[in-house]
Amino acid sequence: MTNPAPRPTLFDAFLESYKNYKHQTAFIYRVGDEQFEVSYAKLFEDALLLAKAFRGQGIVKGDKVFLLSDNRYAWIVTDLALMALGAVSVPRGSDTPSSELAYILDHSECAYLILETEGLFNQHRELIEQRALQGVFVIASEHPAEPGMLTYSQLLANRSLSLEDLRQLMQVKRQVGGDDLVTIIYTSGTTGTPKGVKLTHANIMHNVQNLPDLIRLTSEDRWLSILPTWHIFERTVEYVALSRGSCIVYSSIRTFAADLERFKPTLVATVPRIWESLYGKVNAALKKESPRKARLFQFLVSVSSSFRLNSRRISGRLPRFEHEPWWRVLPRKARALACVVALAPLYAVARAKLAPVKKKFGGRLRLAISGGGSLPPFLDEWIDAIGIRITNAYGMTECSPGIAGRGLDCRTFGTLGPPFPYTEVRIAGQDDIEVPTGTEGEIQVRGPQVFHGYYHNNEANAESFTPDGFFRTGDLGKKTLNGELVITGRAKEIIVLASGENIDPTNIEATISTFPFVQDAVLVGQDKKGLGALIVPDLEKLRQYVAEQYNHVVNEAGDVLQDKQIVESLKREMNKLLKPKRGFKPYEKLHSIHFLNREFKLGEELTNTLKKKRHVIEQKYQDIINRLLK
Repeated sequence: MTNPAPRPTLFDAFLESYKNYKHQTAFIYRVGDEQFEVSYAKLFEDALLLAKAFRGQGIVKGDKVFLLSDNRYAWIVTDLALMALGAVSVPRGSDTPSSELAYILDHSECAYLILETEGLFNQHRELIEQRALQGVFVIASEHPAEPGMLTYSQLLANRSLSLEDLRQLMQVKRQVGGDDLVTIIYTSGTTGTPKGVKLTHANIMHNVQNLPDLIRLTSEDRWLSILPTWHIFERTVEYVALSRGSCIVYSSIRTFAADLERFKPTLVATVPRIWESLYGKVNAALKKESPRKARLFQFLVSVSSSFRLNSRRISGRLPRFEHEPWWRVLPRKARALACVVALAPLYAVARAKLAPVKKKFGGRLRLAISGGGSLPPFLDEWIDAIGIRITNAYGMTECSPGIAGRGLDCRTFGTLGPPFPYTEVRIAGQDDIEVPTGTEGEIQVRGPQVFHGYYHNNEANAESFTPDGFFRTGDLGKKTLNGELVITGRAKEIIVLASGENIDPTNIEATISTFPFVQDAVLVGQDKKGLGALIVPDLEKLRQYVAEQYNHVVNEAGDVLQDKQIVESLKREMNKLLKPKRGFKPYEKLHSIHFLNREFKLGEELTNTLKKKRHVIEQKYQDIINRLLK
């Protein structure tokens, strides 16, 4: 019996791309006003040079290396260099508070630390000096290295690769297999302590091998990149792009709209927040130019949306959750057909008039992929109405991240599409038993991309998997008759903003509850631009607090709830406590607060152990939440 062939690693996939596409452009990026283009050959050379330098500093297979950096070309070079050595990257963004950095450094047992700038070194100097790290490296530094650190300029002073260097690096690479860890990504946990998601080469390679065909990816494609590279969504997108010889253009929030027109991408990977921003900018610009043009634009979008909706109804490309008899379906299709016939002339006009808006996206965009939170239906319809094909995808860090997506072969609108290849998704009720089609339950996943557990966290691992090996996502959903997935809510407490940021509500709620007038608080903001808080107040204590803090006499305690200036002042007071110095991130600020006029009750909003039923609360106060965070 022969031994099975070793499973390929991410670096194996990159090596194959180098062989096939060495003269093609891999990356386009800017430094200041200067633009750079990097070929696959140059990317490969840069990765091997850095791998050689890291090896010279003692980094070997299995070493944990903390990478604290935002998007830049050096990030992907660093990532590839660590892969080549079999080292394990532990990435995080530059806005990570010192307290969180310290926890992750210690918990992940990192031996090395890479920082994006010298400023980050100075910001975290105290905690760095308190740890016996084997090496500290700074990517970008304009000054000579300080004691205790090395700059990339120093590491790469010798830019020569001999045949012996290549032989040694390839020998090291051959010792790394698909089952080896490639990264540990820390996500927010329900207890406030980040959890380290262990992902192997094989986990991520499953997406790299299977997703390109779903979007018909080729070396002629060009991606515009805007999401944080250390997030698993953007990171896997870049691996997928590199696997097929595509070009990736690094953009930013500030330049994204201009870069769409300038670089004319064929694909973009986004989060709902980006589409909300573009939606707002388009409508605001039209209103500023002419209210009449704005009304006409909305009318044309409505015509296009209605025409396309009814066309899908005729062809059966809308979600179906139960079998219906023909005598119920036929009249509905007849009405849809009549609507399509009536709208056809207007739809032709609408397509022509909306074409300039589509051109604002570069004119070559054939597919947009939205992940990191469910795309609101109104945005899904608006994007489709102006003529842009969008894939509303679903994933989690624990699944590397792909679970399901509306690929080019899925024509059912209003769903997330079917599970990705070789991925089992079941909708489970109590006792992890699968529920009938169309019934809501917890989404559970099993497949090659699913991680094997959290780093040094047996308690979380025991809670996260079913006895038969399915991962409990904590999300609520249901399946259509065709097996497409629809998300209906979240059972987990983690809030995912429209920007894709994951937020643990417990610490923020606990901080808000330190105010004497707060009886209970629930953080809200799932798929919204920012956070809000629903607060159950002690009205008498609230009246006293306002009188003492603002010298504002209130006769009736309930009047405070109607005073917008006082509510705004109270929100500012709460945000003073939600500062980075206290361990909070910049996006963990309250955009709005709302005082409820009734307490939470046992059996309704509260369990028998007084835990908050977040899903129930969000459903009950959905209208308030929408007004609060519109």
